Amino acid sequence: MIKLDETWRQALQAEFDAPYMAELKAFLVREREAGKQIYPKGSEWFNALNLTPLDKVRVVILGQDPYHGEGQAHGLCFSVRQGVKPPPSLVNIYKELKADLGVTAPAHGNLEAWASQGVLLLNSVLTVEAGKAASHQGQGWERFTDAIVRAVNEQQRPIVFVLWGNYAQKKASFVDRSRHLVISSAHPSPLSAHNGFLGSKPFSKINAFLVANGGAEIHWT
Repeated sequence: MIKLDETWRQALQAEFDAPYMAELKAFLVREREAGKQIYPKGSEWFNALNLTPLDKVRVVILGQDPYHGEGQAHGLCFSVRQGVKPPPSLVNIYKELKADLGVTAPAHGNLEAWASQGVLLLNSVLTVEAGKAASHQGQGWERFTDAIVRAVNEQQRPIVFVLWGNYAQKKASFVDRSRHLVISSAHPSPLSAHNGFLGSKPFSKINAFLVANGGAEIHWT
């Protein structure tokens, strides 16, 4: 069994027991048996959950699919392993971080330091076939990650949901805005970043909300 943080296992037990999860597992087994390379590796599918337990979540950043290039995906949206060139969306995220808070971009694209401070870096789909973008969409992962977003939404403490692009905004449309802060803008992809992502100052807004609600700032360095 793949390791999963206990706070998430309890919150998601009904999902693991549901028939669609058995079907999703069977699909992934068939893909592997057919010799297809799946990213990220199995031990990293739940990396976002294991690095950010449910009771520690302060911010949710929603992505869509894992990166499908070799060595890129490691279970956190927008993040790549150390030693891998930061992809264009992440370059734009770093650019906005610099403009917003004056934080100089690191030389790598690994965002685990954010995850360890309570930033849940969640993709909607948790696996992908090598070289084939969106190849594992519609197999059940979306229902599973909907349940993750619901579990966070149900927390009583105020949490920030960061929704970049239409896909993320639709997925988390049910978030209770009377309790949580929702930050929406265009996606940081080079195709859309100039339509409202660059200049949106999400990082300072996140920190201001956390502090106003008695929490600590996220160190975005």
